[in-house]
Amino acid sequence: MYLARVIGRVVATHAYPGLDGVALQWLQPLDENGSAMGQPLVACASISSGPGDLVHFVDGREAAMTCPETFVPVDASICGFVEAAHSLGRDLAAEGA
Repeated sequence: MYLARVIGRVVATHAYPGLDGVALQWLQPLDENGSAMGQPLVACASISSGPGDLVHFVDGREAAMTCPETFVPVDASICGFVEAAHSLGRDLAAEGA
């Protein structure tokens, strides 16, 4: 499970069968201090997240299992919101709000 901030929404004109109605979000992975880590990525949203939300996501086989139809070809999927995260005196959950 990884930490990320939703930085945008993605709109696809064509969806793979089984991914109809699944929202796509643009994520910026974060390190344990809340700093950007690596390149942004696209993830399926199994929750109603939006830009600015602090979320946790999974990748690999587990990502496909969060979708309504399991084992569809996805690389990452948002599992839930992070309600509270503190690091070095910073409140990471409040920084994006």
